[in-house]
Amino acid sequence: MSDDDTIVPPAAWPEVVRKIRARTPARIFVARGASYSTGMQLELRKARASAVDAVWSEFDLQRDFPSDFVARWALFEVSTQAESKSQFLLRPDLGRRLSASGEELVLKRCVKGPDIQIVIGDGLSGAALSEQVPALLPLLVERTRANGWSVGAPFVVRHCRVGVMNHVGDLLSPRVVVLLIGERPGLATSASLSAYMAYKPRSGQTDADRNLISNIQAHGVSAESAADRIIGLAAQMMTIERSGTSVKEGALHFPKNF
Repeated sequence: MSDDDTIVPPAAWPEVVRKIRARTPARIFVARGASYSTGMQLELRKARASAVDAVWSEFDLQRDFPSDFVARWALFEVSTQAESKSQFLLRPDLGRRLSASGEELVLKRCVKGPDIQIVIGDGLSGAALSEQVPALLPLLVERTRANGWSVGAPFVVRHCRVGVMNHVGDLLSPRVVVLLIGERPGLATSASLSAYMAYKPRSGQTDADRNLISNIQAHGVSAESAADRIIGLAAQMMTIERSGTSVKEGALHFPKNF
């Protein structure tokens, strides 16, 4: 009898196994022994290629967002001091500050002192922006205004690192900066988005001064849930006038069948 003869076929799996498989893109219970099947090997190679493409692809505002979406939100694009994708990957420090022309355009197009300033950064996955931001941005703006807060003009930052929040804080003095940025791709998804948040960010702040909501994507945190959590955190930050490790999210409400 071969090893494959001892493997339980998917049709005979317990119900709990089928539910787990349906709820995660992770490659578990792949109906194989010590090695992957040819089909699974090809899936892994495809996933890795997608991850590499996500890191190296250049985000283009006009190409990667619908034209009506760009027009509705009057989106514009600036760049950091990193002049190419290679330089961005090799010199993270250059991705933490806007270029001189980018700084000038932000000062020209954005108001100072808004309650919420939304920034959209390509980070390590431009694909995450095109897939997640069109659904999330309108929800964030709607909920911001519903709370009676002012919202600054959103803009896109190319070759963006999380630390650019400090530079934006220095330039615009917002109460809270929300940076929607592409996450480092994995083998399960190459289009996952993170929302980094900081209260009155400024030069010298570190990750300890920021909060994070990650895994915003179809198989993770939905746009609706992400918007609720971002606004909830923003409210806490503005109430206690700080952000970072001392700020914790309130109780989360999971679906009953989670």
